[in-house]
Amino acid sequence: MKQQIIPTSEQRNVPEGELIVSKTDLKGKILYCNDVFIELSGYQEQELLGKAHNIVRHPDMPRIVFKLLWEHIQNGKEIVAYVKNLSKEGAYYWVIAFVSPSFNGEGKVVGYHSVRLKPKKEAISKIEKIYSQLVSAEKEGGIAKSQTLLEELLKKEGASYEEYILSL
Repeated sequence: MKQQIIPTSEQRNVPEGELIVSKTDLKGKILYCNDVFIELSGYQEQELLGKAHNIVRHPDMPRIVFKLLWEHIQNGKEIVAYVKNLSKEGAYYWVIAFVSPSFNGEGKVVGYHSVRLKPKKEAISKIEKIYSQLVSAEKEGGIAKSQTLLEELLKKEGASYEEYILSL
């Protein structure tokens, strides 16, 4: 059973110029994570390997973002997303994640690879507002309501989710 972690207001920052890297299998179980990922997450490497990547999912993250992410990578496409993660101690940290499928020699998806960077502060303040609205919509009407709201917001911006994220 997964231990319930209580989020705190403590923020961790991705070190300037560092990359957070992880690789997962097709089910999202962590096969590899670099030292920066381990340090920010607050877990020991052995606590992460073999666990679902959502071990670091923060409750402030809208489920619709992960739905989009999974749809993209399972269809062999890359995606970029802002993600708020939760450390073992309850602290949070924001990243901009570049997630892509990993292919074997025959072009078959065999896992996923994610590289995360320190996000721009001004982008986080914008995305926090949107994600808060999406989480509220999910609480009211489930992921379908959140998806409708996201589609409306993106239509107003005249961009796809990824185009919007890259514009921040």
